[in-house]
Amino acid sequence: MPTLRVVEPALTHPVISPVKPSERLLAAAVLACAAALAPATNAATLDPAWLSTAEQMATEAARAAFGARVPVRVEVTAGQADPRLRLAPCQRVDVHWPAGQRPWGRTRIGLRCAVGPVAWNITVPLQVRVWAPAVVAAVPLPAGTVLDQRHLRLGEVDWAERDTPVLLDAADILGRTMATAVPAGAAVRVEQLRRRQWFAAGDPVRVVAAGPGFAVSGEGVALTPGLEGQAVRVRTESGRVVTGVATGDKLVEVSL
Repeated sequence: MPTLRVVEPALTHPVISPVKPSERLLAAAVLACAAALAPATNAATLDPAWLSTAEQMATEAARAAFGARVPVRVEVTAGQADPRLRLAPCQRVDVHWPAGQRPWGRTRIGLRCAVGPVAWNITVPLQVRVWAPAVVAAVPLPAGTVLDQRHLRLGEVDWAERDTPVLLDAADILGRTMATAVPAGAAVRVEQLRRRQWFAAGDPVRVVAAGPGFAVSGEGVALTPGLEGQAVRVRTESGRVVTGVATGDKLVEVSL
């Protein structure tokens, strides 16, 4: 993601002529004194332009993640840096995403002094909410509820509230059973559904083995129960035992 910058008006740069070592030392001393005497910025009252740029970056990144697939409404709330920090004046501050941070949920944005008498680099907390359509509970759903049309509707939820995926089509989960309770209006997430058992140990299954640019299939017998998305062991027609993932009704996928 490109770095957006908050740039103060450009400074004029005079022609630089050779200077003597003693003059360099004098200039360095003057700069050091200026930095020491210049008023510091309280981190609790950061320049609003810096935070505005951080919010803009988070908004653009969140919208880019969705593309044109669904309408998205992004809300970004900037927090405060450590109020004990005193930052030296800076002519240009670069706004960036620190390593390991992303524009989603509770995160942090970086502010780095790129041009100034004293280099500094701090982070500021952000809360990024990404509102978009999703399947929600039309009524309170206790654990054990077998879902049908009257239980679900489409609503707007914060996709960034959790890292687990939400759903866009109620048809994908009709007939599924709730593993945990969900209040009315809350998103129904995949993690809240009981895993389906696609087959039992001893059932005949179809095995699909796939690799780069090819796929082959055959028959086998399940040696362990086939729970949705879980590893399962299968004995193939040749007698070889392989491990794959249960992905459908009596279907096992093996990656090569």
